[in-house]
Amino acid sequence: MGAKNQSSASASATEPKKRRRVGFSKIDPGVEANACIKIYLVSSKEEVDAPDSYCIQPVDLNHFFEEDGKIYGYQGLQITVWLSSISFHAYADIAFESTSDGGKGITDLKSALQNIFAENIVEKKEDFLETFSTECDYVQSIVLKGEILQQRAVNGHNSDSIDLSKTDCSDVEVVRVVGTMPVGHLYSHLIPLVLLLVDGSNPIDITDPGWEILIIVQKKNDQEGNPPRLLGFAATYRFYHYPDSLRLRLGQILVLPPYQHKGYGRCLLEVLNNIAISENVYDLTVEEPLDSLQHVRTCIDVQRLLVFEPIQQALDSTILRLKEENLSKKSQASHFTPPPTAIDDVRKALKINKTQFLQCWEVLIYLGLDPVDKHIENFRTIISDRIRADVIGKDSAAGKRLIEFPTDYDEQMAFVMFRSRSGEASVIDSEESQAEQERQLKQLVDERMKQIESIAQKVSPQGS
Repeated sequence: MGAKNQSSASASATEPKKRRRVGFSKIDPGVEANACIKIYLVSSKEEVDAPDSYCIQPVDLNHFFEEDGKIYGYQGLQITVWLSSISFHAYADIAFESTSDGGKGITDLKSALQNIFAENIVEKKEDFLETFSTECDYVQSIVLKGEILQQRAVNGHNSDSIDLSKTDCSDVEVVRVVGTMPVGHLYSHLIPLVLLLVDGSNPIDITDPGWEILIIVQKKNDQEGNPPRLLGFAATYRFYHYPDSLRLRLGQILVLPPYQHKGYGRCLLEVLNNIAISENVYDLTVEEPLDSLQHVRTCIDVQRLLVFEPIQQALDSTILRLKEENLSKKSQASHFTPPPTAIDDVRKALKINKTQFLQCWEVLIYLGLDPVDKHIENFRTIISDRIRADVIGKDSAAGKRLIEFPTDYDEQMAFVMFRSRSGEASVIDSEESQAEQERQLKQLVDERMKQIESIAQKVSPQGS
């Protein structure tokens, strides 16, 4: 044994020393939630696991998972969520090959999913499938306890019924849910849809009695025996306006994805207009509307304003002035805003707030330019002057300037605004910054012109 050891030691002495290899485990890169989660909206247990089930496209799932929006610790992860459009319960099928801590831990999927679906999520698939029979009358129970509202459009003078054939709402009804307990119970079922489908949304405070919910449901077909189906909803809030009135605000509105682009959102907005008028609130406002919502809202309001007699004289006068003047030769900004009396009349009768009315006013002017091509440059000038005043300031023509400058602070947050004396150019001002400002202004004007043209095409008699 000793001789073997010596021989071994002698051999190792003559051989070159080998370096030991040190292995480093691979850092887990994680997987984005958007890449491994699919959510299906289903209305029956037969649709669960069916290949043609309706897959919804959430706004962004990443912000529900970790700070960087990723899920860690899973290999081959695939999460399939089934969301019932009958009771709004959900079931998550989580499949993966293996788990291991790759330096970032292992994401708690159950906790993350509960942040989205809360108590609506069901742990067992069998229990979820049972809800399609045990909770099939959920929407019907809400309808029975709520107040069914009439779908009637009010133009300030009468309450003639609207032409429901244009919005395909003849088979639906709108129900108002009031009271802290009913609103809270209903909204707790709808929160996942709000978080998943409404960009930048936050849940409303259901403990505040000022909130109400309108739901739009498909009427029950007695022949087929199917219960009513919830198509969408709107959450509204009333808040105090000095000295003795209330303002009605639309806080959230959503039509479920399978039923979008069928006129149901328009129905909800028209009913809201009727509520604002019948209850004589100060005005109706919308909290941070998305472009798509603002487009529908403006189409509705322009149609109402086209038949609102008290503003016609002021509108005709404004259109005539725009046709007769040559605005390109004027050095000062041109103002074609409605008179204060028109703004007040519209608010009192139609409950359209000032900001919304000014948006509609531009469309009304555009509709009155016949032929529009002959006066389009003048019209574009008033749009440009208005946007310049909104973005840069009403005194922009008097020498006010907004410029960039070197700074150690956040470039997006830092700027300098100054006014040159007697209209003289300042050495700080630069041709580059002014050129960039004009380019951005032109882009804003182009976008606004497209919006106006699109709305005008939909509301004009020629376009309908």
